[in-house]
Amino acid sequence: MGNKDYIQINKQLWNERTAHHLKSDFYAMPHFLAGKSSLNDIEMELLGDVRGKSVLHLQCHFGQDSLSLARSGAAVCGVDFSEQAIEKARELNVQMGLHADFICTDIYELPQHLDRQFDIVFTSYGVLGWLPDMQQWAGIVSRYLKSGGALVLVEFHPVAWMFDNDFTHIRYSYFNRETIEETEPGTYADESAPIELSSLSWNHDLAEVLGSLLSAGLNLKTFREFDYSPYNCFKNMVATAPGKYCIKGLEGKIPMLYALKAIK
Repeated sequence: MGNKDYIQINKQLWNERTAHHLKSDFYAMPHFLAGKSSLNDIEMELLGDVRGKSVLHLQCHFGQDSLSLARSGAAVCGVDFSEQAIEKARELNVQMGLHADFICTDIYELPQHLDRQFDIVFTSYGVLGWLPDMQQWAGIVSRYLKSGGALVLVEFHPVAWMFDNDFTHIRYSYFNRETIEETEPGTYADESAPIELSSLSWNHDLAEVLGSLLSAGLNLKTFREFDYSPYNCFKNMVATAPGKYCIKGLEGKIPMLYALKAIK
């Protein structure tokens, strides 16, 4: 399947999801607009003080994290391929009186739209699986980092993506050996949303991700794995502590997230 095919299929999915996400309790827009940051402690610990820093936020959806970083004093550029998401991000930027920039493009094509470097490249939570090629992704990250700049990545663990949607059995390989084609009703942010669209994704094992970054000239500074998610975004999840969710019956047994900081 060609790149255009997967991009168009997934773009339709995310364009449809955006309107439902904006209204969902999951994204809690009233609290966000009232001043609550959308960022979690995991990524904030790795990002550190962003005041005065330039940040490129890849696959930013409709910009909550981008705008949270802007509110914290960073000069932010958010990138996403969904026209609906970027349109809303730009509206929110104006509404909130911030000065973030937003670019609508597939990130592999970002060099056609952006020609500067940043102190930090940031991307998080359910992003890499939408990209087929980690070597190309890592090249994009390296291209946009200043010498000494940092990639901050927080991502769901590839072990979690091995399971079926109900987390009752192993369905997919840990390794990137197939294009995963799915059609699901609703969305992780609102299971009752009246949409049912197809998607194409890939499971990237840790060696693929880390090896691609090392090959692109980045040096790993911090790497951590977590047995919980800060989001109640999968089926059959239970809260094990405030802001910590695990799969029921698998509490403490499988990794749910990993986080890293890598320096160019």
